[in-house]
Amino acid sequence: MSDTAPNATASGVFPDAEPYPRRWLALAVIAVTVLMVILDATIVNIALPAVTADLGVSAANQQWIVTAYTLTFGGFLLLGGRIADFWGRKRTYLVGAAGFAVASALGGLATNEVMLFGARALQGVFGALLAPASLALLTVLFTDARERAKAFAVYGAIAGGGSAVGLLLGGVLTEYADWRWCFWVNVPVAIVAIVAAIPVVPESKAPGETSYDIPGAVLVTLGLASLVYGFTRVAEASQENAVTGSTDSAWTNGPALTFIVVGLLLIAAFVVVELRVRNPLLPMRLVLDRNRGGAYLTSTLVGAGLIGAFFFLSLYFQQVLGYEPVVAGFASLPVTLGVLIAAGAASALVLKTGPRPLMVLGGLLAAAGLFVLSFLTVDSSFWALPFPGQLLLGLGLGFTFVPLSNLALIGAGEHDAGAASAMLNATQQVGASIGTALLATISVGAVTSALADRVAAGGDPRDPALGLAAQVDGYTTAFTWAAGLLVAGALVSAALIKATKDDLPAEGAMVHAA
Repeated sequence: MSDTAPNATASGVFPDAEPYPRRWLALAVIAVTVLMVILDATIVNIALPAVTADLGVSAANQQWIVTAYTLTFGGFLLLGGRIADFWGRKRTYLVGAAGFAVASALGGLATNEVMLFGARALQGVFGALLAPASLALLTVLFTDARERAKAFAVYGAIAGGGSAVGLLLGGVLTEYADWRWCFWVNVPVAIVAIVAAIPVVPESKAPGETSYDIPGAVLVTLGLASLVYGFTRVAEASQENAVTGSTDSAWTNGPALTFIVVGLLLIAAFVVVELRVRNPLLPMRLVLDRNRGGAYLTSTLVGAGLIGAFFFLSLYFQQVLGYEPVVAGFASLPVTLGVLIAAGAASALVLKTGPRPLMVLGGLLAAAGLFVLSFLTVDSSFWALPFPGQLLLGLGLGFTFVPLSNLALIGAGEHDAGAASAMLNATQQVGASIGTALLATISVGAVTSALADRVAAGGDPRDPALGLAAQVDGYTTAFTWAAGLLVAGALVSAALIKATKDDLPAEGAMVHAA
């Protein structure tokens, strides 16, 4: 099978057809639901203490409030992308939005931890339908180079700034309403989006053969879920070691390593299957293409580094500076401001420079922002370090995500738009899981070492100030390593990505009716 759909150009574009007239309205509708899914990854984090206390969730099970979502979301992404391609992107989008709303309502109504974990898992499943369908719809709606750059600027701004907005919204809802509204807020948003999408968003399906690769779907779903869970267990083991004072390495945790190894073996088996079946779930040409492969690897590294910024910065604001949840949320907004500024600029610049220079610049700016944050102390002024560091981080993410989203889909063809967008989401999710495990381990090790050094120098181990200073050392060490991951992402972009401005889509688009 060729890399593009029948009669398409090399970019998967149909030059003879008129652009869809209501594509900008469709973008507005899609953007709302994309933001909803991204918000949900962080909005619950701020509410965790309230949820745990209200439902009596044990300390051992608390992590499942987050893990139940990330497992199913990460595991089902590639299958969700293919369902969108073959079943219909609009149909998948509507089912994903409706299912997400129902799951959110159940989460808000939860009376015990089992009901809550089940609702979070359902949110992940429907989010895995909604996210790739949304990006695939943008791909087939916007194929004029300038318009697509603007559409992906919107998507990039949401992808880069949505997590910070989630922290703010979670803080506001938890402090002034109830933690249950962190779930219920999704219901009216999804209803409005569905009602608006039915007349505005057009249906599109992959042309050509649309048979499902069932063995591949089973292997990659189990493999991704196992991998995400394994790295999650490593992060948990690191946190447990910090509480108990254990010096054992979290990476020697037997169950965690087992899940990671099994996940890698299942993904390796998936690759073998994909190379042999006639209509693969993930055509290997999507990954092996130099530009897309570089984009996916960059996405993994950025996802790994980015998690350090939001996770540790939120802890710093609340545990060190003593901010209330809502204040901590507002304090995270400079990232969103930077993303909005850079995404708008990137939508114009990408047409003049091509994607590579912006991605390299973005990675280095984001790394510089995290490096600034590595100088935080127990009494740093917000305006002196957290504000400029976050602003630089946001600028870098804006310059990275806009060309990244575009590049990951260039030349994928309309047949594979959902699969290509799902792969981009999956790499970010796996990267975030790896980053959480890696940076949590590094942070805990740094805290233990700093505490030992201060005690050896004559400090009183019972002094709270001593523990707080050691805790900040852990955060700043994590920021430094996260900056290194983003520099690595910039280097990958510089080495692998060769696409120029001439490779961006030409004018024209066709939307296949269902």
